[in-house]
Amino acid sequence: MTAPLLSVRDLTIRFRTDEGLITAVDRVSFDIAQGEVLGLVGESGSGKSVTAKALMRLNGSNTVYDPQSRIILNLPGQAPVDVLALRREKDMMQVRGGAISMIFQEPMASFAPAITVGDQMVEQLRLHRRMTRREAQALSIEMLARVGIPEPARRFGQYAFEFSGGMRQRAMIAMALSTQPRLLIADEPTTALDVTIQAQVIDLMTDLVAEFGMAILFITHDLGVIAQTADRVAVMYLGRQVETGAVRQVIRTPAHPYTSGLIAALPQLDDIDAPLVPVPGDIPSPLNRPSGCVFHTRCGLALPDLCAARDPGFVAPAEGHAVACHLVEAKLREGSPA
Repeated sequence: MTAPLLSVRDLTIRFRTDEGLITAVDRVSFDIAQGEVLGLVGESGSGKSVTAKALMRLNGSNTVYDPQSRIILNLPGQAPVDVLALRREKDMMQVRGGAISMIFQEPMASFAPAITVGDQMVEQLRLHRRMTRREAQALSIEMLARVGIPEPARRFGQYAFEFSGGMRQRAMIAMALSTQPRLLIADEPTTALDVTIQAQVIDLMTDLVAEFGMAILFITHDLGVIAQTADRVAVMYLGRQVETGAVRQVIRTPAHPYTSGLIAALPQLDDIDAPLVPVPGDIPSPLNRPSGCVFHTRCGLALPDLCAARDPGFVAPAEGHAVACHLVEAKLREGSPA
């Protein structure tokens, strides 16, 4: 059996603060296969970006990783590597920007404003692929063309502020792909774009997965975007995974009340008079994590004396579908459909 490109096991992340250690991610586990798109979904504050940055060790100096946590990278022809065990910056550089690249929600904040887009691409290529400046420039212009930027040779010499929002995002994708990563992390790459540009970027990323055979970790709060892009989805709430499975399976038959709430909150284009149904309440502060199931304070289906007392384990309502919910567990035990 082929090992997954990336295996995350029991990832727990805490931050040192003036108030003490705060848990941002709690025992998260998932695999990403080569050529697969895994969606990571949840509200702001659910731990999606912290999880993604951990794969490249980009979280701040106040980060504490649990000793049991593992991030195993399986590159073809190489021995498995635990990213969290790497100590030398030289070794991390082979992972960060080499094997794994990342595109961010707001590319304007990722490009240096006083350096041309082309010079930033060349610098990255010379660092990770040891090219001459001429070779790096040629490849950078080629990548700008491949992501659909018109007049790439001219755009190569421009600054990020001279690009439109959609073109900046395309340039960020070109920059991330130019090092030929095995895994691309896309952290809410369409949130700052209008819907027509969103569609173009999603189509572009789907085409690039097929062309380059790479894997993508696609982070968003929008299940509609995930339905168009991902093969599997993991739903996160307050640093915990609450549901995972194939995209169609999770969206058509959500089992966790939080996943159902996220889907119900989406606007219904076939019924424009239907009121929006938001998930009630607000996500709690990590300083005051609820006991038991972390979602029970907002769940209208919480079981008395159980959900607040005991942390639910994962159960499988169907093959490949895992849910951490006492209610689902009780229904399965009774033989009822989850």
